[in-house]
Amino acid sequence: MGAACACYAGLPGKRQGAAGRDQLPARRRLFELRQKCFYRNFGISQKFILQKCQNMPTRTPPERLRGRGADIASRSGAADDARYSRNRRRGKRPPGGLNFQGGFSMNAADTGFILICAALVMFMTPGLALFYGGMVRAKNVLGTVMHSMVILGVVSIVWAVIGYTLSFGSDIGGLIGGMDFFGLNGVGLEPKEGVDNLPHLAFMVFQCMFAVITPALITGAFAERIKFTGFLLFTVLWVIFVYSPMCHWVWGGGWLAGLGALDFAGGAVVHMSSAASALACAIYLGKRSGYGKQPFMPHNLPLTVLGAAILWFGWFGFNAGSALAANGLAASAFTTTHMAAAAAAIGWMVVEWIHRGKPTTLGFVSGAVAGLVAITPAAGFVTVMPAIVIGLLAGGICYGGVLLKHLFGYDDSLDVVGIHGLGGTWGALATGLFATTVVNEAGSNGLFYGNPGQLWIQFVSVVATWAFCFVMTMILLKIVDVVCGIRVSSEDENKGLDVSQHSEVGYQL
Repeated sequence: MGAACACYAGLPGKRQGAAGRDQLPARRRLFELRQKCFYRNFGISQKFILQKCQNMPTRTPPERLRGRGADIASRSGAADDARYSRNRRRGKRPPGGLNFQGGFSMNAADTGFILICAALVMFMTPGLALFYGGMVRAKNVLGTVMHSMVILGVVSIVWAVIGYTLSFGSDIGGLIGGMDFFGLNGVGLEPKEGVDNLPHLAFMVFQCMFAVITPALITGAFAERIKFTGFLLFTVLWVIFVYSPMCHWVWGGGWLAGLGALDFAGGAVVHMSSAASALACAIYLGKRSGYGKQPFMPHNLPLTVLGAAILWFGWFGFNAGSALAANGLAASAFTTTHMAAAAAAIGWMVVEWIHRGKPTTLGFVSGAVAGLVAITPAAGFVTVMPAIVIGLLAGGICYGGVLLKHLFGYDDSLDVVGIHGLGGTWGALATGLFATTVVNEAGSNGLFYGNPGQLWIQFVSVVATWAFCFVMTMILLKIVDVVCGIRVSSEDENKGLDVSQHSEVGYQL
């Protein structure tokens, strides 16, 4: 301890001698003595510490993007400025970590928040596996669960190698990203241009989880009848040729972003794209054997309810994380997400009660998912009361959408089109009605706030998304069918995918 005090005595700006030390509070003296001992024990010289303090660059408070894909940045606000100034007066370092330019710019709280949100979105994919797995027949449960889990592995690799750069690389004609980040080249710990509060890797992995769950949603349309090899090839091609261009159009600086389309967390990029592709798959693969002649009842509703609960939980990371910062916008998106889901679950239940005479558990959780889908594009642009309206109407709209497959005669096994297609479409259009810059100054006002043009822009984005994804998916399905075949034989379908594709059974009864 004596050696530590001797080392400490020469530091500038500190009181010298016993009298000076006595003026310090006891707890502060103890802290400083421990700090000195730490420096001495680990061989950190006083000269080194002083040199680092003198060479530390000045930092200005970072600008924050308000919402994913926004091109308009704004200052953190008076509270952040005051905290920054107060910390400087106290000699504290700004929050965050070193970037490669030698300054402190990234925000540690935002980074931690986004990584947690990425984990929540990742958890949605196993939740979707359970949600879908409970709704198929028992002989297909493992095959259905396998689809989502394999996508988690395959798409992650595809995203790292080429998907990310096609989505967020330098813009090429408003249609696709360049090869700047091929193989994650240049994607490291430094901030990404335009998102200066996060390490580039954190932004990339957050986006990766969206790329994972989107093709997983499609699997509900061709459940119980797709060939596993064809499914794998289709998934890889779909991420490259459908998801990545759509992502670039909206979030990567493409033509829809330039048009001013609002999509906070994926109404077009995730839900409409997967639904349009699901419709193409349902039409191309045809109906399941026995469809319309025998009932295809869910074999395990508790499994489906558990999956829906996980989806609801993970959706908070999905939408709130799209603020790309731990700020008020994230809190707003979190709240609107929950309220819309609750309202939609009630809306679906009431409509079903009136139509069928009794409410069902499957209907309630399907309604909740419909509300989560509908609020996804609007979560960071609307206030709470409009979010409740969006959710309430989504419950009724998506309930009616599920009935459409019987009217038009296509076999969408698990109602991807009815829930994600109509829910995402309604959510995108509702954003054009209820969006307000009071919530997000980087967005635009909607029709009800004096800007009717925004509704037209949202309509254009809806039409473009459905048309592009449907046509491209049809082309990819034909290619896959020629290369390796895409539908199982009638014999394998009757056995069930668990046995015919994976030589396993879900239940030993």
